[in-house]
Amino acid sequence: MSKLIHWVAIAACVVVVLGFTGFATDEMRFASNTQQAKLANDLNDPSRGPATERKREREHSKPREMIDDANDVLLAPFSGVVDSSSVWLTRGVPTLLALLTYGLLALLIANSLPKPKAHSGGDWRTAGSS
Repeated sequence: MSKLIHWVAIAACVVVVLGFTGFATDEMRFASNTQQAKLANDLNDPSRGPATERKREREHSKPREMIDDANDVLLAPFSGVVDSSSVWLTRGVPTLLALLTYGLLALLIANSLPKPKAHSGGDWRTAGSS
């Protein structure tokens, strides 16, 4: 069970990092102030409506959209933490909190689960005979 939690935590962290990388790539590509404001409202708001979701789907490839959708779900618990006009702060703080939660907390929980007992190295058939 702890191995499963480890792998799920690692997968969640990878998705969050890939999602933030996609966000940073978009921000660098559309570096003007008007484009940053547009991206903040249209593409990077986890609570956006169906119209902006369809627009984002048209602008991104299918794999990128799958990553963005999974990232939106993973960041949803942290999306209301920051209220700032900076898109980097609005997106960066939830990303950091998600990485801490999914990476650190989930791995700590997995490490605290009981481990299966290791065998003593002997053969079970010869355990009773000496």
